Amino acid sequence: MKQRSLVFGLLSAAALCAATTTHAADTVLRNGTIYTVNDKQPWAEALAIRDGKIVFVGSNAGAVTHIRSGTEVIDLEGLFVMPGIHDVHTHPLEANNNALAECNLKAGLAARNQLKTIRRCSKEQKGNAWVTGWGHYIEDVIRERSPAKMLDQAVPDRPAIMMEFTSHSMWVNSKALKAAGITARTPNPPGGVIVRDKKTGEPNGLLIDNVGNMIWELPLKPNRQILDLTYDGLKVGLKKLARNGITSISDARVYWTRKHHEVWQRAEREKTLTARVVMSLWAYPQFGDEQIETLEAMYSNDPGRLLKASQIKVYSDGIVSIGTAAMKRRYAYDYGLVKGNRGLNYFDQDRLTRYIARLEKTGFDFHIHAIGDRGVHEALNAIEEAGRINGSTLGRRHRLTHVELVDKADIPRFKRLGVIADFQVAGSWSNPGEYKRDTGYLIGKRANAAIPLKSIYDTGATVTLSSDYDVSTMNPFIGMQHARSRGRQKLPSMDAVVRAYTINGAYTLRQEEITGSLEVGKYADLIVLDQNLLEVKRAHIGRTRVLWTLLAGEEVFRHKEF
Repeated sequence: MKQRSLVFGLLSAAALCAATTTHAADTVLRNGTIYTVNDKQPWAEALAIRDGKIVFVGSNAGAVTHIRSGTEVIDLEGLFVMPGIHDVHTHPLEANNNALAECNLKAGLAARNQLKTIRRCSKEQKGNAWVTGWGHYIEDVIRERSPAKMLDQAVPDRPAIMMEFTSHSMWVNSKALKAAGITARTPNPPGGVIVRDKKTGEPNGLLIDNVGNMIWELPLKPNRQILDLTYDGLKVGLKKLARNGITSISDARVYWTRKHHEVWQRAEREKTLTARVVMSLWAYPQFGDEQIETLEAMYSNDPGRLLKASQIKVYSDGIVSIGTAAMKRRYAYDYGLVKGNRGLNYFDQDRLTRYIARLEKTGFDFHIHAIGDRGVHEALNAIEEAGRINGSTLGRRHRLTHVELVDKADIPRFKRLGVIADFQVAGSWSNPGEYKRDTGYLIGKRANAAIPLKSIYDTGATVTLSSDYDVSTMNPFIGMQHARSRGRQKLPSMDAVVRAYTINGAYTLRQEEITGSLEVGKYADLIVLDQNLLEVKRAHIGRTRVLWTLLAGEEVFRHKEF
């Protein structure tokens, strides 16, 4: 459908008389199916925008008084309009960073069969002397006695690091181990495991969780070329956000030692920033508590800016698929990576409590990765204990993200403690059948109760849905379809799903007073879609196309057919 824009001179005499009104708008949308996510006025057919904010929501007739000479009037011809999507857990900077991973590997392909690709792309590496890549599964390399020597065959003369698909393990060569100073005597760092040869104790080239993150500090040590590559990738990521109707995000892991916060600041400064962004500053497990002062100094929450640094990202645990999510009971299968076979902690409960109690007083909200039932339990305990320390006047909005395995006794605690539950169900791996198939051998019957979306929703806790792009697709409409297709754990209505992606996300980012719904006085962050989400068949929700995306009334994406 092609958009129809009308200028003032084509309108009726009634509109002409309205030209002198003090309520004149820059843009009027009319003849739309507008879903406002405002309980007091759920539906409208017209909306007016002035200076980036909504000045009218209501009928076509009522919108006439907001039209003046020069007002752009958009005839939507019945198209569906809703608030812009809030993706409160996504990685547009990391996912599109060409300095991060030049080699695109194939998940499910044995390590020896990846070497040809690695040899080829090693000649094209940009920004530093390391060869970097991404995309394999841990199973592709864990069977090798010495993954490092295997990788040496492709890259014998330079350090090389290949990030596993989930980012929770790394495959490195001998030069990389040497560059990082990792030897048989190197202890495991907090939240990480150096996998070793069972006979010699020497590191074998497979690095688990945080130790892999630590190695990345070497190839990504910021220089001008790396920062330019990172910025170029971020601009690509921003375009993808706008194309998917996403107007607000939390960048879910901002590595400040790599100056990723400065890359975001550059986007704001150079006016390439096309979304509202809250940076979740990474709390490094390997750093001492002196980093707390650094994080405090980086806090930024200016309501007049698109970019804020007002959340702390911290990992309680790892992930189920490699046996590092923190569990109350042992895994059914043992990879042999973690002593005790109950997963690991990046931050244990006591340390997490200490960080929350200190940093929430600065104004930070915590964005806590918690996947295993023990990881979830300990994170909730830390939030509760910090509340006892600081009292109840801070207005906390801490959240747990992923929340895959939860003890039944902990489900009501989200509501009681005011903790937001942030789920990612856009990836097909999260569908109940696939989750059980993929993790059943690791956790047994516990997989049957994974991702308790509706159980926590039913307690009245605030629930959000997000992508964790690029672990899963950025497309929010696929996530919406999955949220309504989870059997007993599906959300009860499309209204609940849309709220999880809009006003609940705005609440999580502390901006529900300015966006997240379409109301007078809020910014005109909105999207036009090709189908009505509240009427379309469930199986077709994921086919939804974004036709137009506005941020504060300014176009940031327009489909060629609109």
